[in-house]
Amino acid sequence: MSEARIPGVVIVDDEVPARSRLRHLLADIAGEFPHQVVGEAGDGVAALELLLRHPADIALIDIRMPRMDGIELAQQLAGFPAPPAIVFVTAYDEFALKAFELAAADYLLKPARAPRLLDALKKAQRLMPGADLLKALAPAARSRLRVVERGRVLLVPVADILYLRAEQKYVTVRTREREYLLEETLAQLEAEFAPRLVRIHRNCLVATGAVVGVVREAGTEGDSGDPHWALCLKDVPERLAVSRRQWPQAKAQLGL
Repeated sequence: MSEARIPGVVIVDDEVPARSRLRHLLADIAGEFPHQVVGEAGDGVAALELLLRHPADIALIDIRMPRMDGIELAQQLAGFPAPPAIVFVTAYDEFALKAFELAAADYLLKPARAPRLLDALKKAQRLMPGADLLKALAPAARSRLRVVERGRVLLVPVADILYLRAEQKYVTVRTREREYLLEETLAQLEAEFAPRLVRIHRNCLVATGAVVGVVREAGTEGDSGDPHWALCLKDVPERLAVSRRQWPQAKAQLGL
């Protein structure tokens, strides 16, 4: 982050008085730490929707919140192209280790004091040029994927995913109920969720728990025109073709 640019700060806490206190503290230290408050949110889901509209450099995040807590919010933010530096502000000290595993800039206990907040914000500001560190040190696997649909944030449980298929610039996420479009790459998803998801084709990953059988199909697989193996899935009629190249490894990983 350029030193000439005023950092944008977002406040995430389910308690209105707590958000108000942080605003007042930020105003008190504005002379020493110039900034702009870009918005407030009362839980993690609302924070994701806010940050999609108004990206921020620093996020002040409570931990215990409804719908999505601060720890999962930090995990979701790690998937952003330019994630904000995170400062946790909470009444509970038992989450400190988890917070620093998430590469948080700092961890403040309520009630936060102005000098301590100023110190945390300066730490967060130093972290911003290496914002990719947050992404690199976040836990390997999220429990839910963030999907943006008609301006809303939907959270798809990874446990519900049957397969992921790359199509043009999107990845189709298939669950038993429906499909979603995800703006992430198949390679990133494979690295994050292996061995839960297994590659069966250059454009497809399948959930190991979704496979109920395999059949030999005639017809084309890709452009080869050869017969191929296809996977039968639980709860949906689709069959997924396995490429000849991926078949030996997929067979072993899926226990076929």
